[in-house]
Amino acid sequence: MIPTKPLNDGHFIPAIGLGTFGLTGEDGIASIVSAIQAGYRLLDTGLRYENEREVGEGMRRSGVERSELMVTTKLRGRDHGYEETLRGFEESRGNLGLDYVDLYLIHWPLPRVGRFVDSWKAMIKLRDDGLVRSVGVSNFVPDQIDRLIEATGVVPAVNQIELHPLFPQQEQLAFDHAHTIVTESWSPIAAKRVRLTSESAVLRVAAAHDVTPTQAVLRWHVQRGAVPIPKSGDPRRQRENLNIFGFELTDHEVAAISALESGRLWDADPLIHEEF
Repeated sequence: MIPTKPLNDGHFIPAIGLGTFGLTGEDGIASIVSAIQAGYRLLDTGLRYENEREVGEGMRRSGVERSELMVTTKLRGRDHGYEETLRGFEESRGNLGLDYVDLYLIHWPLPRVGRFVDSWKAMIKLRDDGLVRSVGVSNFVPDQIDRLIEATGVVPAVNQIELHPLFPQQEQLAFDHAHTIVTESWSPIAAKRVRLTSESAVLRVAAAHDVTPTQAVLRWHVQRGAVPIPKSGDPRRQRENLNIFGFELTDHEVAAISALESGRLWDADPLIHEEF
């Protein structure tokens, strides 16, 4: 059983989820099914991923009750604006084949477009209408979150951000925590762009607990209060990634992994990034 964390709206979120970017076609559906059957209950997709249909079909084929699963999808950039958000959501809901979505996020703030507050108001309506259980954001910085709260009084339940030992985001984590926002980590093991799991600090921690380097890094996320969203289509690795709740890192080990900080890996600064 995967532990859960409370959200600020009364719902709960599993302490780890499955990233699904790139899981497409029949192979993608099979990967979703294997993940759910392995024990995943939080599934993360987005309209831009072009695999919402696969995620929905995998849920249906898994044999697990819909009520036990938490599916996240995201508003794409071209759908910013009030009415546009309502239409974009219906496209996602139709792709997923679901009556409701558990967690709906604004994928990127797109500050130069300047319509994320309008989108947030539409998302609140979707929540109030029962089509969405929880609403949140992705890749938002403190000033942008403050604008949402000032305009509506509604605090996002979740903020999903690039977060890994090379970019530990301590200030953003602290801000989210102070505002009762759960932080989710995308690219939690820094993807394949670097050999994070070959770093000596990670290898030492993994050896001390007789776990894999990936498990050590995922546990680092959990102990910092974040919800990691690792992607894997391989059933063995899916099970391995889930198996991070039977050991605990020391404060020194958490600090040693955090000391690997070198900066953002992806060229996607929320203050300037445009995604449509």
